[in-house]
Amino acid sequence: MESIFFLVVAAVAVISSILVVTCKNPINSALSLVMTFFCLATFYVMLDAPFLAATQVIVYAGAIMVLIIFVIMLLNVKAESGKRGAHAKTAGSVIGLFVLFQTVWFLMRGSMTGARGTIDKAQIVSYGHVELIGRELFTTFLLPFEITSLLLLAAIVGAVILAKKKI
Repeated sequence: MESIFFLVVAAVAVISSILVVTCKNPINSALSLVMTFFCLATFYVMLDAPFLAATQVIVYAGAIMVLIIFVIMLLNVKAESGKRGAHAKTAGSVIGLFVLFQTVWFLMRGSMTGARGTIDKAQIVSYGHVELIGRELFTTFLLPFEITSLLLLAAIVGAVILAKKKI
């Protein structure tokens, strides 16, 4: 039963991700991206990572998509009216198929890194996912976390300045 559910969610994820690229209307493309994000959150739940699933829904399907929709409305992007050249579609398809086959080849022939961390399953059960993630985030990865927050702040200030000049 779990395999069937996985196959259904995977099919929906693949179809919605294809729609992200092929939709001519940017709003429909953004909504397809939201569906892809929800499918990824479902995969996280199936992998027993509920915190990552909640983060996926809140951060990506929520906040990032609101930002993308806001930018689409701010820039007044309309649906594509002209036809693309056949050579561009052919080149894109060939490159996409090459990347797909290369990815499948690496997955079939390669192996994982084999690196083992200090956190094992017993610690996850005793502490919980969120506490371990928080501890690592605010001890080991504090500097990258703060740098990311400063970059996001600079991006927000830059977006406000750019939007203010056009008004």
